[in-house]
Amino acid sequence: MDERELSRRIKALGKAVSSNEPTSAIIAIMDNLKKDAAPTEEMLRATKAGVFVGKLRSNADKDIARLASEIVTKWRKGVDAQKAKKAAQRAKLASPSSTPASTASPAPPSTSSNKPYEGDTEKRHFKEDKVDINRTGSTIRDNCIGMIYNGLAYRATDSIEDVLLRSIEVENAAYRAYKGDGQDYRSKMRSLFISLKNKTNRQLGRKVMSGDIAPEHFVIMSTKELASEEQRAKDEALKKENMKKAQVPMAEKSISDALKCGKCGQKKVSYSQAQTRSADEPMTTFCECTVCGNRWKFS
Repeated sequence: MDERELSRRIKALGKAVSSNEPTSAIIAIMDNLKKDAAPTEEMLRATKAGVFVGKLRSNADKDIARLASEIVTKWRKGVDAQKAKKAAQRAKLASPSSTPASTASPAPPSTSSNKPYEGDTEKRHFKEDKVDINRTGSTIRDNCIGMIYNGLAYRATDSIEDVLLRSIEVENAAYRAYKGDGQDYRSKMRSLFISLKNKTNRQLGRKVMSGDIAPEHFVIMSTKELASEEQRAKDEALKKENMKKAQVPMAEKSISDALKCGKCGQKKVSYSQAQTRSADEPMTTFCECTVCGNRWKFS
């Protein structure tokens, strides 16, 4: 269950409680939460699900109060387990792996700095943060770890250790996804770095660091998916503008006798072309029959 679904179910539970719906209906929603939900600490903070369910422990109905206590206990244990796992990763601070790069997984971070970063976040760099990026035995892969570190650390206050750990996870996911450190792998890593360093796209780095975007998904996201909301809005506006310009009647249009009107069957068709999609997509051709005025388009 993701954050959106958890939020939806908590709202449904809140509505059921405030509307004094039958106890059976409320318990049904809570049973589903207990069975299906395994929220992270970040999800609980964002949805305030733990706070709401926690209040139900004092509900006048004993069955609702009991179930609320069970859910809170389960969620608390889950969060504690997640914290313990992360702590175990940090406890395994080890020297860089000496295993050959073709089979090695990156070693965990060797830094002990896990405090929020307090320096100039504009200038964060693995060298400035004194981070050892030599993790895999491969110069290419290690440099990519450093590059992703620089992107994730840019304008971020996350600790050195957390940024390094996530950088290692991203690089390892890319290495697996592109089956080695070939050209596809290197091109993708540069693309990810550029997207992370975009000043108008700070939400991307935050989502990767928080886990909202998993490393395995991050490394296969398309250019459009990586773009900021602002950039996507600009692209959409440009697309609409191009379509508008292409459809405005013009005195000078190319006339083709190779195009046939599907309405009147005449081959007296004027046409114009415009790039209405991304640059690597074919242009859209806008056609108008000079006989009957029928209009159509195709790519």
